[in-house]
Amino acid sequence: MAVTTVWAEARYNFAYWDRVRADWDSALAANLTLAVEPQSDVRFYRRLRRLVALLADGQAAVVAPPYLRSRIARPPLLVRSAERRPFIMDYAENDEMRVARPERLAEILAVQGIPAEVWIRDSVLPEIPAATPADRWQRAVTWMLEGEKGTTLHLLVRVPGSEPRGLSVTRSVSLNDRWPLDPPPFETRSLPGGVAVVRIASLADDDVVRQLDRTFPDFALVQGLILDLREATAGKTEYANQILARLCDRPFAPVRWTTPQYRAAFRAWNLSDSATTWYGPDAGAVAPRGDRSPYGGPMAVLTSSATSGAAEDLLAAFRTAGRGVIIGEPSAGSPGDVAAFGLPKSWSVQFSVTRHRSPDGTEFAGVGVKPDVLVAPTVNDVLAGNEPALDRAREYLRSGTGR
Repeated sequence: MAVTTVWAEARYNFAYWDRVRADWDSALAANLTLAVEPQSDVRFYRRLRRLVALLADGQAAVVAPPYLRSRIARPPLLVRSAERRPFIMDYAENDEMRVARPERLAEILAVQGIPAEVWIRDSVLPEIPAATPADRWQRAVTWMLEGEKGTTLHLLVRVPGSEPRGLSVTRSVSLNDRWPLDPPPFETRSLPGGVAVVRIASLADDDVVRQLDRTFPDFALVQGLILDLREATAGKTEYANQILARLCDRPFAPVRWTTPQYRAAFRAWNLSDSATTWYGPDAGAVAPRGDRSPYGGPMAVLTSSATSGAAEDLLAAFRTAGRGVIIGEPSAGSPGDVAAFGLPKSWSVQFSVTRHRSPDGTEFAGVGVKPDVLVAPTVNDVLAGNEPALDRAREYLRSGTGR
């Protein structure tokens, strides 16, 4: 029942059906065959994730019921990809970590005796939904240590200049727990020359708008602004527009959206699918916020392959508004509003049900918003603690050109 519901809801409600390269009908048949086999809930969860990953939508997900989420966990290690190699960037202290003391910036060479690249490719990547290869890989690295709670992982790690060593860690932080290494949704810092850096990691709550207003009741002391969206992965376009409305001193065009409009008669006429027609209102224009003074000074936005959802809408509107330069990597290519669909026994599935385009009509789903200045951090940058995208943004604000 769960498999057929996922198939049907995606077939008639997923907004990017034209980008699905898999044979969705064959996937249904294969998964129905697998579903009748005796299997644990964890195994069923992983198989259902593989099905949903075929949508190639970075906002798609299978949400397991709470009892199962408590059984799936990962160790409190923050793992990030640089040039497709996994590095331990940080860890949250617990009794085990205080003993193990995993070195920050250590590269993970192997997991359970399997080379890290092979482990990611074979055990993790097939379950990861994403619209671009770069986003898919970085997501896989982030979740590469997930598994049954309480089980032990044997890692082979290496710190630059040292010999490889073994490291044993336990999957202890479940999907029901707050992830202790999440960045704050909103934070700021000041750089010399009156440059303010605003880092947004989530647009899921309107509190991010209120925090911007509290931090900058006006922008009298700001000579240049860097908006860092490199870790912004979720949220609502409405909040993205409200943020940009504080950072523009004239009206701007927001992204356009449409949603599939199913017409049963089209099946009788043998037309391809329900997305033959679309519903979408006139996007209009967004005016600068009247309750706060806007910022109209020089500005740069930082982006990465992880930048997705509403943050990509902000990027697209920012570019059309001509407010400044976008620096970093192409974004994740996974815009759209997400709808959740209930499945039996408290399971659910979610995916994008609106199709978003730039104000000029340009599609960026599946390819991402391209930066004006391409800057991809290297392994050497990670090991040295360098932030080349931030450095290029500062150069742009100083000179007026980041190229």
